[in-house]
Order: sequence, then C-alpha cells, then structure tokens
Amino acid sequence: MADLKIIGARKSFGAVDVLHGIDLDVKDGEFVVFVGPSGCGKSTLLRVIAGLEPVSAGEIEIDGVRVTDRPASERGLAMVFQSYALYPHMSVRENMGFALENMGLPKAEITSRVDRAAAMLRLTDYLDRKPKALSGGQRQRVAIGRSIVRDPKIFLFDEPLSNLDAELRVATRKELAALHAEIGGTMIYVTHDQVEAMTLADRIVVLRAGRIEQVGTPLDLYNRPANVFVAGFIGSPQMNLLPATVRATGAALRLDVGGTPIELPAALAPGVVEGARLTLGIRPEHIAVDPSGGGDLSLHVDLVEQLGGETFFYATAPGLPQMTLRLDGQAAIRRGDAASIRFEPRHIHLFNEDGAAFARP
Repeated sequence: MADLKIIGARKSFGAVDVLHGIDLDVKDGEFVVFVGPSGCGKSTLLRVIAGLEPVSAGEIEIDGVRVTDRPASERGLAMVFQSYALYPHMSVRENMGFALENMGLPKAEITSRVDRAAAMLRLTDYLDRKPKALSGGQRQRVAIGRSIVRDPKIFLFDEPLSNLDAELRVATRKELAALHAEIGGTMIYVTHDQVEAMTLADRIVVLRAGRIEQVGTPLDLYNRPANVFVAGFIGSPQMNLLPATVRATGAALRLDVGGTPIELPAALAPGVVEGARLTLGIRPEHIAVDPSGGGDLSLHVDLVEQLGGETFFYATAPGLPQMTLRLDGQAAIRRGDAASIRFEPRHIHLFNEDGAAFARP
C-alpha cells in the first residue's frame, strides 16, 4: 500500500475553475472520505488522483514519487465506479481476472488471486454467474473484487453505493469497513452522504466549491466544526443554526436570539463586541425540553416523528428558522404542543459574522 500527497492541485475546464489549490496528505493504510454537496469537486479530485484527469497546476505524489504526468495505467491505483462497469458477457470470475490477464500474469496466479478475493467478498458461489444474474450489492462486490485482485497501491471509490437501495447501502457499507480492516489498504472514498462518511472514515475531507473546508476524524468534525458550512453539513439531522445578536459583553455574554435574551459564558466568544451578529449552533440531541416552562426559548411543535427508540420533533419560534430536536425513547409530545427548551452552554457552538467558529474553551 502507499501514502499520497497532493500539493497545490488545481483543475480548470476551460474558464471554469473546479479545484482551487488542494493540499492534502493521506497516510499509508488510511480510509479517507471526500464529502461535500453536488458540484463541490470531490469526484474531480478523485479523477485527478487516478490520472483520469490531468491537473491544471500542482503535484501528485504516491509513496514520495511524483506521478503528476504519469497516465492512470502507470500509477498502480484501482478505481471502483458508481456504475459497476462490469462486462455483461463475462462471468464473475472472468470479470475479476480480466485485468490480470492483460497484465500477462500466469493462469495459476490469476486463479489464486480471484479465489482469494471471492472468498473475502463472499462471492465464491457466484463465480460462474454473469452480472445479470446478480443483485446490485453482489455486482458492487464484484467491482470491488476486480480492484482487490490487482493489489493496488491505493483503492479509489467514486460513490460506489449510490445505486443501491437503503438496506443494501447499509449492508455493503459494513462490508467495506470490514474489508478495510482485513486488508489494511489505503482507501479514498467519495460520497455526498455524510452518514457514509461518518461511519467509514478514519478522516473526512469536507469540500465546498473546489476548496477544502476542514479535514479531521469524524468526531473532530462533529464536535468541533471549523465553520458554519461544516457544522450544517456534518451530522444527521444537521445542527440547528440560529441567528443571534450580541447585546452585552463582560463577565457574561448576553445574546438576543429571536427576540429572547440568552446568557452564556463569555469564553464561548472571546473578543466579541456588542452589536456583533453571530450564529448559534446546537445539535438536535443537545437541546433539553424543560417541563417547568422556564427554558431559554418557547417553541411551537410543527411535526413529530416517533421512531420507537427515539423521537424527532420539528418546532418554530418567532423570528427563527425551524429547529430539529431529538429525544431518547418515545416522548409524549404532539403536533401543536408548546415546548420550552433549554440550551446547555457546553454544547453550544458560536460562529462569527464570517461563519468561522470561535475556539472552544
């Protein structure tokens, strides 16, 4: 396996700039996930790494060797596509071994590699079938197996689960995590689904408009988002983001949130001045309902979702966007109820007028 270094990578298609100076190090054996909204450049970045697209500027290094100008066939990488890209007239065994035949490997070596990968992916019983006789999840495993047999330096995955239904996505996601644990390979995975990112990644790279917004472990990004964009993108349901105005500073920080005064420790926003417009962020599970009615805000419940083990409800207060709350178990709350809520300061995130997070105390 190998490590990867991207230095100042830029990519333009004509007058359109898609990547704006990407710098990134991926360690040997890491599972790194690129995540971001559609059009953020994550698939383009993966194709640049693979050599399927040339960079407009910058460098790509694999194991310390410059590969910027090398074609895809000479980089020693393997890519798994969203569409499976299997040959319909070939059996599973033939699909998995085709690239090895082109490399001129002995037949015994090809058979050994295919059998080993098939056992790993639970495909042994399907080796003689054609792709049309397989389920979507099995086809995707064949595509992954075709990559494994090549023993690549780095595995590249371009939204490989997006064509699967919800149940298969979860099952295949578990298989990918187990596969990484077993073979220990360097893997780079592109998705727009931040749940996939949170559950698979050693580190997540959050992209927006061709730039890296933040890189970190899933819990780093969840607990300490660098800005409003990351705060709103990472987490399902997403973080509640409320406009707030600073009314007073000093020993305590007094905010106006939707016309309601809320007092917080001054350390949450050091150096902030009176009149500043901030964004207050708090995750759905960190909002407590105050049965006494003496909370920070009073909300009107618009919708309730009872999921058995947890309850989500969506509620509004005058002058504020709709908020999402999550309670454990089967909460006795109904549409149309009033709910008094309380914010715990240790769970609050504050962002300045530019959207950057204040350092957590």
